[in-house]
Amino acid sequence: MATNDKLKLTANNLKNVLWDTLQQVKSGKMDAGQADSVASTAREILRTTTVQLKVAAQTNRTVSKDAVDFAESK
Repeated sequence: MATNDKLKLTANNLKNVLWDTLQQVKSGKMDAGQADSVASTAREILRTTTVQLKVAAQTNRTVSKDAVDFAESK
């Protein structure tokens, strides 16, 4: 069973999932279509975080706690 830290959406966990996905495709344990779905979801998460950071910077607002937690958590 995964620990609570591994269930959190963090940049580090996202990187690890993408790396594991790549390794599974290379070893034939995962279909490329399924891996593409994982990668698409990761891209959307990163786009959303990027937009949040840009909006905060342009409007002199604070960055949302979710975005900070995503970027800083290990």
